[in-house]
Amino acid sequence: MLTDAKRGIPGFEERSLDHAGSRIRYFAAGSGPPLILVHGLGGAAPNWRLLAPALAESHRVVVPELPGHGRSAPLAEPPTSLDPFAEAMLAVAAAEDAVPAPWVGHSLGGLVSLRASLLRPDAVSAVVLAAAAGITSASRAGQVVVSVIGVARPGRLLGHRRRQVARSRLGRTLAFGWWGVADPAGLDPDMAEAFLAGPTMHTDTLSAGKALVLSDPREDLHLVRCPVLCLWGANDNWVPLADGMEYARRLRAPLRAIADCGHLLIGERPDAVLRAVNEFLV
Repeated sequence: MLTDAKRGIPGFEERSLDHAGSRIRYFAAGSGPPLILVHGLGGAAPNWRLLAPALAESHRVVVPELPGHGRSAPLAEPPTSLDPFAEAMLAVAAAEDAVPAPWVGHSLGGLVSLRASLLRPDAVSAVVLAAAAGITSASRAGQVVVSVIGVARPGRLLGHRRRQVARSRLGRTLAFGWWGVADPAGLDPDMAEAFLAGPTMHTDTLSAGKALVLSDPREDLHLVRCPVLCLWGANDNWVPLADGMEYARRLRAPLRAIADCGHLLIGERPDAVLRAVNEFLV
């Protein structure tokens, strides 16, 4: 089914896969070498609506939704780690014959992509960590923030009025100023609406949040064998640039910082992210 609504991705086909007692929704489009895009905590596939179509001009792009996010069902069993999330994404990649493929993960999606590369090194040929969670979120402060987000679900409260919020400069400032966007008033209105659409669909983001704060990626980074690019917003106040520096140091990976950009870099500066991803994948 083709969809161009804010709950989908323009020009992408909506599909689903039954995996381990859950149904996973995903989107696919394009032709060429495969590429997997994984959204962050509280996000959904439409978070990639400005990037995915551009990447699909040269790749077969697959955009799954994490269990409990968007229209993907929750995991059948409460997770104790992020591995079940990575396994669900790997199942989608296998179903689409997108193995091996580079993965681009935003925030939590970056950490899920790293876990996938460790679980199935043959399936993940490279990883782009776009403001990847995992280091600050392993701290006590990070645990408090994730718990508040999971319980309060502020995005859901705004999501039902997302069109009005997204079309107003003041609305975007109020909605995204706290969300780590460097210039919330300047955020593309369609992109703002897409970010706000995800929370209205979620069924269980708290399980992912709990698994996130139980995970400290630093314990296993020395085992990552594929090439990695660390990509960060220079003004990210949710997952600070210092985290990107630590990832880069431990992974011996390059770090690119995008000026005047916050945590939602895939929507704030899709042009800069697209350029960095394409240059990395050459």
